[in-house]
Amino acid sequence: MDTSRPIIALDLPSADQALALVSRFGDEPLFVKVGMELFYASGPGIVTALKKAGHDVFCDLKLHDIPTTVKRAAASLAGLGADLLTVHAAGGRAMMEAALEGLSGAANDPAVVAITQLTSTSEEAMHAEQLIEAPLAESVVHYARLAQSAGLAGVVCSAWEAAGIGEATGDSFLRVTPGIRPAGAAVGDQARVATPERASAMGSSAIVVGRPITRADDPVAAYHAIKEAWNSGRAA
Repeated sequence: MDTSRPIIALDLPSADQALALVSRFGDEPLFVKVGMELFYASGPGIVTALKKAGHDVFCDLKLHDIPTTVKRAAASLAGLGADLLTVHAAGGRAMMEAALEGLSGAANDPAVVAITQLTSTSEEAMHAEQLIEAPLAESVVHYARLAQSAGLAGVVCSAWEAAGIGEATGDSFLRVTPGIRPAGAAVGDQARVATPERASAMGSSAIVVGRPITRADDPVAAYHAIKEAWNSGRAA
């Protein structure tokens, strides 16, 4: 998986808008994320359309159900050509293992990463609403170890937990980081954010960027500026 490319979160309300956005990049192969908003509005055809256009697709549907259901859902997404999938680590080891079973025999060998704590979740909210008494960083590392024990390729986490996860699991275990905001950009509904440079310095393996690209006046220029910042930080 080429993690030198920021993953563009196509959090848009229609397939037409998503395809129009990626078409602005010409023949440049992108790594794009299809999340709930776009998938539910457009259906599975958006994944196949993006694959046909030559892009890698992160299908971020955060599967969380009984193991049999997750296994079948993962098989369906793999059949569409998705390159990367998400499940919730809170679903447990058996559920995560079932997701991998669903990918058995998939032609493009997709990877699965687990959601630890959403980047919109603060430590205070985790304590009050999830009744998890451990510190947020400890909760995230626990979920990462659980995901690794289930055979997953990595986790989704904020940049603030990436180094601790790397120490606990090894550098090859992916730390996919949303909540990326260039310096001066609006934080929005995120609670744990970082700039591209900061994320690379803090141990993120890959970054996911939505609104700073998709809502920019020039999405192509915004993408390349973020990509340059991300990779300059990785090389430092």
